Amino acid sequence: MKKQLIALAVSAAFAAPVFAQSSVTLYGVIDQGINYTSNVGGNHEFEMASGYAQGSRWGLKGSEDLGGGLKAIFQLENGFNASNGALAEGGRLFGRQAYVGLADNTYGTVTLGRQYDSVVDYFAQTTANGNWAGYLFAHPYDNDNSDNSFRLDNAVKYASPNIGGFQFGGAYAFSNDTNFANDRAYSFGGQYTNGGLLVAAAYMQADNPGVTTGGAITTNDASFIAERMRVWGAGVNYTFGPATVGLAYSNSNYKNPTANGYISTTAPLVTGATLNTLKFQNIEVNGKYQITPTFYVGAEYVYTIESFDASTGNLKPKIQTVGLMADYNLSKRTDVYIQGVYQKVGGDKTNSVLDDGFVLGTDAPSSTSSQTVVRVALRHQF
Repeated sequence: MKKQLIALAVSAAFAAPVFAQSSVTLYGVIDQGINYTSNVGGNHEFEMASGYAQGSRWGLKGSEDLGGGLKAIFQLENGFNASNGALAEGGRLFGRQAYVGLADNTYGTVTLGRQYDSVVDYFAQTTANGNWAGYLFAHPYDNDNSDNSFRLDNAVKYASPNIGGFQFGGAYAFSNDTNFANDRAYSFGGQYTNGGLLVAAAYMQADNPGVTTGGAITTNDASFIAERMRVWGAGVNYTFGPATVGLAYSNSNYKNPTANGYISTTAPLVTGATLNTLKFQNIEVNGKYQITPTFYVGAEYVYTIESFDASTGNLKPKIQTVGLMADYNLSKRTDVYIQGVYQKVGGDKTNSVLDDGFVLGTDAPSSTSSQTVVRVALRHQF
């Protein structure tokens, strides 16, 4: 009897490795600094602010090996304001990402939950804000969502494996409404990499974004509330030695917009006129130079053509944005950086708040057509 028990114990010990292996990782970023804004409603402002080069966050991600190259995956990511400890993304517990899915080495990955759209996944990495600079370098009002101002709720997403340097994917976000198309969204995109070359493009459409509290892009998430949103963009980056240069173009079209989440979630964009469409074309040139392994500098220039098609006429304001950044690593996980952005609005006057300099979406616009923001910050990653 004793020998049988010993044999059983030995057998169990050798059998243990056949169980699926799993892992869970805790990670995060705290990005905290002080901003100076030249004109906020006619006054300059100093403020402590969180999450600019990267949104402050903590998260959990993990996987379980199911065998045969297949694994179950999940990611839960919380956004927060390090200045006061408040939840970000409209007070959601896991407002940045919350999904579960299956990943296969041969066939790709399918995930379900709150996720990024294809513009963020593919196109954004060719821009300065979506690659190394963050929020301050976003296109005006983040009109193309390249700075992921909103995520897609109720989303099913597919991402292909790397096929000779080419990857592609797409997402569909349900309205969760009896009206199937009311506040739904879909997107798709792809990229090609070869050595230092990256070429990427993406498209996204949302029907009635921001009109519901339970659809694809909810009321407190939407940057723009409109009957329809269409965004597409394409860009290229090339890295040679310590230098990276990039060129990106995006086009955003909002049909019958009624409000803008940056300016107001309730007030109309313009008083005394009907706004039929609001369009943005963003042309960006950016560059980054790694001076030493621990120190880099970067710059961007964005020229934005705004088409303001209202009952009062079709107007075309022009917005120019210049950004500079320097970043120094104190260690592998801690760095300090300084950023400066200048924005100037010119061309036609819309007689709305869109005529004012408006680098930051969370502050009141400038009382003039220009605004400058300078930030000094400390960032720690774990």
